[in-house]
Amino acid sequence: MSHSETAVRAAIEGFIEPCLQQTLGQARAVTQLTLDGPRLNLTLELGFPVGGYASQLTAALAAQLRHAGLADIDLALTLSSRIVAHSVQRNLQPLAGVGNVVAVASGKGGVGKSTVAVNLALAWAAQGARVGMLDADIYGPSQPLMLGLVGQRPDSPDGKHIRPLQAHGLKVMSIGLLVDAAQALVWRGPMVTQALTQMLADTQWGELDYLVVDMPPGTGDIQLTLSQRVPVAGAVIVTTPQDIALADARKGLAMFGKVAVPVLGIVENMSLHVCSHCGHAEHVFGAGGGARLAAEQGVRLLGELPLEAAIREEADGGRPSVVAAPDSPRAASYLQMARNVAGALAARGRDRSALFPKIVVEES
Repeated sequence: MSHSETAVRAAIEGFIEPCLQQTLGQARAVTQLTLDGPRLNLTLELGFPVGGYASQLTAALAAQLRHAGLADIDLALTLSSRIVAHSVQRNLQPLAGVGNVVAVASGKGGVGKSTVAVNLALAWAAQGARVGMLDADIYGPSQPLMLGLVGQRPDSPDGKHIRPLQAHGLKVMSIGLLVDAAQALVWRGPMVTQALTQMLADTQWGELDYLVVDMPPGTGDIQLTLSQRVPVAGAVIVTTPQDIALADARKGLAMFGKVAVPVLGIVENMSLHVCSHCGHAEHVFGAGGGARLAAEQGVRLLGELPLEAAIREEADGGRPSVVAAPDSPRAASYLQMARNVAGALAARGRDRSALFPKIVVEES
């Protein structure tokens, strides 16, 4: 190996990948590095979906090389992803064929948890992953509306299992697809838990990299029981910046701690409002609350998402922002948040006892 190639490898392996928050060396992501004159052919294998990420990462790596005094390098980057199954609570078995169950939760209602959950799932699908969505909000299922599935019903090919519906590349199951939308569900906690666990286990999910579970809001007995019964690889806590929401988010963090579910981080929703008429930006609910809570609790801030009328309109119309306006700044916020969530999960390290096929998605 020439001295120049040694220097190039050191610079590349020392790069802190922002989604993983690890160096590429620590992540063992460099699978090929060859230097042919000024041209650097680099292949990286990352533990999260990489679709649409190549140009952003190429620019960051080029800046890293310039910082190391290697400004004359012509970088050609090839990305692939290897999404592996991670461990769940010790007393639970992972779902067959489902790599990682990720719970999206909130300490209270009204923080936009379901909107975050659906755009997270759609972002992963857009980035090349195989994704399912389980709407676990039994009393107020909103995913059928957000995904344009109102009035549709799943079928059962054998009378025992449920075939999920498809929407925008997702496999979807919700109690809202099984009961009349106008019917009020007056169920006690054990009935809710039984309904959810049955939907989880009896749905024919097939092979998935991620199953996003839109949890019921709050931190009561139902939420705690569900957290004990669903095999979760990681949880995401959604909050808004104001103090009362942050106080409830702390309860959510504590709840997952009780059942040994790792919290991947916090998503601050409704972080910044941009007026659709004049473009004025304002922190309607305060600023920096999510970052302070993340620092206080020792977890990652996974994203700061905007408050825009278009987000609500697109979700109400059955086409959330990631699919309705994929090139918009609001969709970019969701796409980056999704990479951060998947990166935080990948950085946990592989559960070596789990057998899961290698998933490769390449982008040059």
